Amino acid sequence: MQVIIFDDAQQVAQSAAEWVAELINKKSNPVLGLATGSTPISLYQELVNKHKAGELSFSNTTSFNLDEYLGIDETNEQSYRHFMNVNLFNHVDIDKSKTFVPTCNNGENPREQGLAYEDKISQAGGVDLQILGIGANGHIGFNEPTSSLSSRTRIKTLTQQTIDDNSRMFAADEFQPTLAMTMGIATILDARYVLLMATGKNKAKAVKDMVTGALSAACPASALQLHENAIILLDKEAASELEDQDYYIWANKQNLKINREFGLYHNY
Repeated sequence: MQVIIFDDAQQVAQSAAEWVAELINKKSNPVLGLATGSTPISLYQELVNKHKAGELSFSNTTSFNLDEYLGIDETNEQSYRHFMNVNLFNHVDIDKSKTFVPTCNNGENPREQGLAYEDKISQAGGVDLQILGIGANGHIGFNEPTSSLSSRTRIKTLTQQTIDDNSRMFAADEFQPTLAMTMGIATILDARYVLLMATGKNKAKAVKDMVTGALSAACPASALQLHENAIILLDKEAASELEDQDYYIWANKQNLKINREFGLYHNY
């Protein structure tokens, strides 16, 4: 696990954008795993800016989103399809027919939809780089605490903490789902690289549990300890409960020397 600590959230977004841009520019048919929520919005803004500046084309990119609410149509402004369109897809040259969200509409069997989504990922050659945020309770995607570390794409019941955290996105009289379709933890771990962004003091406890806590379903993000290529991008507030911060800063300086010579990725 490579932990990189920045001064502020904007630097986290800029670094994440560098990882995404290098993958897209190096690989002929890159496959991205994308996340929603407040944290990756600044990343998508950076990517849109790079595209508008002529530095980045998404024309050959395929994407798979982590999750989607159950019972919300993709035309609904609360859907994650709408989120991705507004924050990224509408502003770059990606082929929307190659952008996938794990939907499960009324009357569809969620087990069959989960398997179908896994098949689509497999047919695309697997995810090259999975973008992640982390919930205050340690969830990744909508894999809430107690999720199986071997889980695959499926329906999950959201915890009350997640519902409360996300309630700011919904009007008082608006329907807020309590169920969602999400990639599983094993699905996430299958990605060749995982890039997790965390900013703000409210994420500090979850970050500590993820990086140095026990490998446990109580903190689903701790499963990233098992990943060979997990990159954790933090601002100072999100990193504030980590011990040995001087080591992470020193180690990153050493890695920068290698990255400048050989690039961010070792197999692209």
